[in-house]
Amino acid sequence: MHAVILAGGKGVRLRPYTTALPKPLVPIGDQHAILEIVLRQLSAAGFTRCTLAIGHLGEIIRAYVGDGSQWGMSVDYATEDSPLGTMGPLLTLRDRLPETFLVMNGDVLTDLDYADVLRRHEASGAPLTIATYARKVHIDFGVLTTDASKVVAFTEKPSMDYRVSMGVYGLSRATLDGYTPGLPLGFDELVLDLLKAHNPPHAYEFDGYWLDIGRPDDYDRANAEFTSRKSLLLKGA
Repeated sequence: MHAVILAGGKGVRLRPYTTALPKPLVPIGDQHAILEIVLRQLSAAGFTRCTLAIGHLGEIIRAYVGDGSQWGMSVDYATEDSPLGTMGPLLTLRDRLPETFLVMNGDVLTDLDYADVLRRHEASGAPLTIATYARKVHIDFGVLTTDASKVVAFTEKPSMDYRVSMGVYGLSRATLDGYTPGLPLGFDELVLDLLKAHNPPHAYEFDGYWLDIGRPDDYDRANAEFTSRKSLLLKGA
C-alpha cells in the first residue's frame, strides 16, 4: 500500500513553533515529531511505500526521514517549488502512484485505521473517499433569524454539529485525469468538481481520536494528552 503525505505547508497558524521547523516536525510529547508518529502508524498498518510532498523547509524533513528504512518503509519525495494547494502536488506525482492510494496531511494525530480507509475506498468504487469526524462548534453569541427586517427566531449561544474532513483521503489515480500538472488544485475544488459531475465522494465516518495540530488549541491539547494516549496512538508501531 502506498501513502502520500502532504508536508509542504508553512504552518502559519503555529508560529512561532514553525519559524525554524516545518509543521510536520513539531514535537508531540518529549520524544516524537508528529510526522514520525504518522510514519510509524502507516508502517504498522501495512503501508510499505510513502511519498512526502515537501516545500517549505523541506530539506529538514528530508534529513529527518531519509529513505524511511528506520520505520520499515520506502520513502521518496516530491518537491513543491510554489504552493500547489492540497491536491496539486499529486498531479506531478501521478505517474509514480498506484491505481489507488492514501493521501493525508502531515499534521494529523489520530488512531484512525489508515489501511481500512484505503480498503473501504477500493470497495466503494468512488473517485474519492473522505475520512470524516463529528465536530461540535459553539457559537458565543445570540443567533438571530430575520425576515423582512423582523426578528423571527432567536437562539442563545447555540452549538452546531458538523462532520468535517479529517485531512485523510482514499484516492483513485483516474480521479486526477483532466487536471494540469504544475497548476494549483485544492481539495475544495476537486470535491466541487466531483459533485458537479454527479460523481460524489464516499464518506468514511470515524468517531475515535483525532486532532488537527495545525490549530494552536489542538496542538496544545495534543501535547497535554499524548502521554496518556501514547499506547493508543502507537499500538503495534
